[in-house]
Amino acid sequence: MASRKLSSLLYASSSSTAAATSLCSLGEFWSWGRGKIRFSTSVSAAQPISPSAVTEEPINPAVKINHTQLLINGQFVDAASGESEDVNRAVAAARKAFDEGPWPRMTAYERSLIMFRFADLLEKHREEIAGLETWDNGKPYEQFANIELPMVIRQFRYYAGWADKIHGLTVPADGHLHVQTLHEPFGVAALIVPWNFPLLLYSWKVGAALACGNTVVVKTSEQTPLSALYVSKLFHEAGLPPGVLNVICGFGPSAGASLCSHMDVDKVSFTGSTDTAKTVLELAAKSNLKSATLELGGKSPFIVCEDADIDKAAELAHSALFFNQGQCCVAGSRTFVHESAYDEFVEKAKTLALNRVVGDPFKKGVEQGPQIDNRQMLKILKYIRSGIEDGATLEAGGERFGSKGCYVQPTVFSNVLDDMLIAKDEIFGPVQSISKFSNLEEVVRRANATRYGLAAGVFTQNIDTANTLTRALRAGTIWINCYDIFDAAIPFGGYKMSGQGREKGLNGLTNYLQVKAVVTPLKNPAWL
Repeated sequence: MASRKLSSLLYASSSSTAAATSLCSLGEFWSWGRGKIRFSTSVSAAQPISPSAVTEEPINPAVKINHTQLLINGQFVDAASGESEDVNRAVAAARKAFDEGPWPRMTAYERSLIMFRFADLLEKHREEIAGLETWDNGKPYEQFANIELPMVIRQFRYYAGWADKIHGLTVPADGHLHVQTLHEPFGVAALIVPWNFPLLLYSWKVGAALACGNTVVVKTSEQTPLSALYVSKLFHEAGLPPGVLNVICGFGPSAGASLCSHMDVDKVSFTGSTDTAKTVLELAAKSNLKSATLELGGKSPFIVCEDADIDKAAELAHSALFFNQGQCCVAGSRTFVHESAYDEFVEKAKTLALNRVVGDPFKKGVEQGPQIDNRQMLKILKYIRSGIEDGATLEAGGERFGSKGCYVQPTVFSNVLDDMLIAKDEIFGPVQSISKFSNLEEVVRRANATRYGLAAGVFTQNIDTANTLTRALRAGTIWINCYDIFDAAIPFGGYKMSGQGREKGLNGLTNYLQVKAVVTPLKNPAWL
């Protein structure tokens, strides 16, 4: 992995299509798919670029890749010949650390101190971390450094603060009884992290699991392992005992499947596609019936009412769709606009897309980098072709961006009908679909006519309209006159086939805790 070149990620030419597609055919089974940071010298020297510019040469950022092995029992080690063997080693280390090690036996306050020290180390090494994430994933450096990394740090501090506040209750019961509940860790938790937000999702899962006293095995996406390996080293520098946090980097059908079916894994948390989640549940059930938390795909409606601030709504709809190259589970990918504002909105959406800055993700001012790989780019282009063939109006984009790299033009469709593929499927790319609606009853029915239910956006200045839509829409998060707000304390998860359970916030802790009731008879109590 140390010799891996960025050309395979950002600058794959057409001749490398076969190799990239071969890699993705294995990875697709298991992948799904705020503060200012100063730039290092190599990044700050870059000049802002125009919306139409894209570099044609491979990027060579000044970031060193030192950790490319698996992290097992506190040590970086070479992978074994088979991924199942690597999983067995990692799970054995986590099992021993939970059954015999100090982590679940520490005071909760001691665990919180280690997590706080880790957050401080993330602050200290923010430039290296941001460089690795951009190198590995292709997302704009500014996006990760200024938006995502502060969220990662805040999430760990949030859960560090919760560690010594987890407790049960004294329960009143009929009769002479003393009843209490204990909240206890599951044991070994398998945490499967996607490629689109590698470190952010790492923080959601690892932070909550460790705060509760579990030990963990993290399986990164095979496409984006570098940042998790680097920060896990920092976690050990903060004082984390060996075996508490293990990181493996295998493919889904081998490493991921082995984790989900492992008899010594007590809990699995998976973020990825809805179809893969069915396999996760099946493997969990057929093994030891382990508990599963699932955060899955979405096809989120973005509803612009007739009284909305159209300028603001158009800008937020643009961000809601194109953020992270459109590779976002909550992307506002079904934009519904009231007929009275439709034409004005479409023109604004078109202008925003044409002016979006696409190019070298290490350059200042770049808003959109490459897609994760060649296979994903080709999938997106196929959906764009289907939109054109189905009769939607192509307002902007529609093609590959540049002659090298996995870049796609910011694309906008108008006159999109609900039965078109671009309106039904999760594209996971920079493709905005805009539809027209006439009244609230109609838009509620159409917005809910999907197997997904992850999020929704509502734009209106009428409180009654807002209240009606927030209660009628079947989704786990509803944003009113805003979008993509991910505070550490706000629970996140989906309705219907967008998942089960919630991550972040107090609800995120419940994923990693079991409740035990303890009942003791009382003799001659003074009072009950």
